[in-house]
Amino acid sequence: MQSARVGKRGAIIVPANLRKRFGIEEGTIVTAEEKDDGILIRPAVVVPVERYTPERKAEFLLSNAVDEADYRKARKEVRKLGVDPDSIPHRRP
Repeated sequence: MQSARVGKRGAIIVPANLRKRFGIEEGTIVTAEEKDDGILIRPAVVVPVERYTPERKAEFLLSNAVDEADYRKARKEVRKLGVDPDSIPHRRP
């Protein structure tokens, strides 16, 4: 266990050996989680956000249909997106 001093505005200096061990460097995003016995600070996992194009949405709709009736509904929804269902590579039920 190591100690650190809290500075102005609540800034805490994490000891260098711990920063190195956990890959924390300037600009690293961390999370602070409330626990019953204190605060847990750890590096955050950043997941890029994908913005789905109409074609990608169409692929999801068509590939996730579970039966023939669901597939017909998916094709209608894809057409509403302005996409030709036959132009999208997908798995048919």
